[in-house]
Amino acid sequence: MIILGIETSCDETGVALYHGERGLIAHALHSQIALHAPFGGVVPELAARDHVRRLLPLVRRIMDDAAIQPRELSGIAYTAGPGLIGALLVGAALGRTLAFAWGIPALAVHHMEGHLLAPFLEPNPPEFPFLALLVSGGHTLLVDVARVGEYRVLGESLDDAVGEAFDKTAQLLGLGYPGGPALAALAEQGHTGRFHFPRPMTDRPGLDFSFSGLKTAAITTLRAAGDDFQTRADIAFAFQEAVVETLSLKCQRALRETGQRRLVVAGGVGANQRLRARITEMATQENCRVYYPRLEFCTDNGAMIALSGWLRFQAGFFEPLIIRARARWPLG
Repeated sequence: MIILGIETSCDETGVALYHGERGLIAHALHSQIALHAPFGGVVPELAARDHVRRLLPLVRRIMDDAAIQPRELSGIAYTAGPGLIGALLVGAALGRTLAFAWGIPALAVHHMEGHLLAPFLEPNPPEFPFLALLVSGGHTLLVDVARVGEYRVLGESLDDAVGEAFDKTAQLLGLGYPGGPALAALAEQGHTGRFHFPRPMTDRPGLDFSFSGLKTAAITTLRAAGDDFQTRADIAFAFQEAVVETLSLKCQRALRETGQRRLVVAGGVGANQRLRARITEMATQENCRVYYPRLEFCTDNGAMIALSGWLRFQAGFFEPLIIRARARWPLG
């Protein structure tokens, strides 16, 4: 069984081929960072138009590279949401159309389900059930995962997603786009103990998050302490520590409440090395095993969609003869 995966939810055009016995056999990704950098963020219309230009040539390329013919495909999986509606429609239209033309099933995949299942691309994947921390530019979720398609959201951000908070704070500090990696790099030159930011919503019960107040703390501190390089580095350090500690504390609380002994950390912010170190330390203390996708599969990619499509094919989740995309789509 071979599944073609298509990802176009935001500003990366990703395609991949997943083989039921051989695993991932081909994948390609086109990033739009250079396109959006002059604007300091993703411009939805430009993103959709670039997907139109890039998607079909990428599909042709990976199928040629893998020497796979359309008749060998068992299904086509595409990201149906959530995300930028114009970008989503590009992938959904092509994926559903090719599936119809080639007479094979179409599989609509939730973008965050793709991230959640990305560790299954690794040699030693987790077993069901497990707890998942999904951290990206648009989402911050704690999810209790029973099996493919059965997810219970335990907590989510009440305002900014953690990746969004990273990007906005980076912009306040005068850093480039994308802001998250730039802020993390600056934080490596920061000093411990000069500034301390709150750990939002950790002093009350529950598993929800809030990160908008950290942006306010960062800009207030910058205005009071002065706008020199070391001050900005120290603020970046304090901001990152507050985020990392908050995420770790919430994961620890969720592990204790659910009794899970396996934790998946995925999404773009899951590539943050300080977060990985702190989560791994916490998991060791809790006698829990933690799983991460490799760094190239933390950001949006076609491989996670192809894998999710393969798992959905096995479970019998097929899409009817419609083109469906959802800008908002709760994971639960």
